[in-house]
Amino acid sequence: LFAITLISGLLLGAVYQITKVPIQMAEAKESLHKYQIAYPDAVDFVFDQAIQDQVAVSKETLKEQKPEYGNVAVDASGNVIGHIITASSDDSYGGTVKVSVGITNEGQITGVELLEISDTPGLGMKASEPAFKDQYKDKSVEEFTVTKTGSTSDSEINAISGATITSNAVTHAVDAALYFAANCIPQ
Repeated sequence: LFAITLISGLLLGAVYQITKVPIQMAEAKESLHKYQIAYPDAVDFVFDQAIQDQVAVSKETLKEQKPEYGNVAVDASGNVIGHIITASSDDSYGGTVKVSVGITNEGQITGVELLEISDTPGLGMKASEPAFKDQYKDKSVEEFTVTKTGSTSDSEINAISGATITSNAVTHAVDAALYFAANCIPQ
């Protein structure tokens, strides 16, 4: 029994080592694809240690905001045109919602892409559809609010019918990205 367990453990470790790099590459490719959806004008997304250091500091000091990760968005010439900020909210009906938000240097949102959501199919999962996500696009506001009665300003987001909790959670995550971009990114 010991020999079988030992051999199984070694084989499992070997398989893990063989598949580790391809899995990481596939995850990076998927993230890049989602970043491209959130910031379509960017050609590449560059790691910036100063932003990552600020994310670590922000997690400790900002109780309501939940920034997770940030990259610099660059154009074909290598000029910085904005940032892609990943943020999350734990307020969703199905648990954590994680989004990537493209934000120009001027503070305008270029797009929102959901990275993680596990809400009710047909209700909360509608947050991943363009009809909901595109409400944030091309807006320059400090903070969004969710409304059930129809938006009357750029800062209002129409709630998904039957999924107000999810609508609020996504909005909180987008607000966290906006706050981080406006107040925490080193200039």
